[in-house]
Amino acid sequence: MASGQGTALLDFGVFPGSNEASVAVTGQASIVATSKAEAYMMGDDTSVDYTAADVRYLAAFVGLTCGTPTAATGFTIHGRSTEQLQGKIPLRYVWSD
Repeated sequence: MASGQGTALLDFGVFPGSNEASVAVTGQASIVATSKAEAYMMGDDTSVDYTAADVRYLAAFVGLTCGTPTAATGFTIHGRSTEQLQGKIPLRYVWSD
């Protein structure tokens, strides 16, 4: 069962964009250094830059990894795309001890 969950925006920037982006998830007061974090995309309408259909298919082009948590703070989500992207992609995350 997840101890924490939330949303974040992975920003690949403005045109011409980038193949890599990261976002710091902070404010996770009960996270510990040994917690496990996972990020994923859901096809919903929470993005200004992408439709729900876009987000459903972006998972085929974007790999997500989470960095090691910092106790009482949070972690970083890293995204790398096979294609050069631009704009903000909505992500969801969970973490547990």
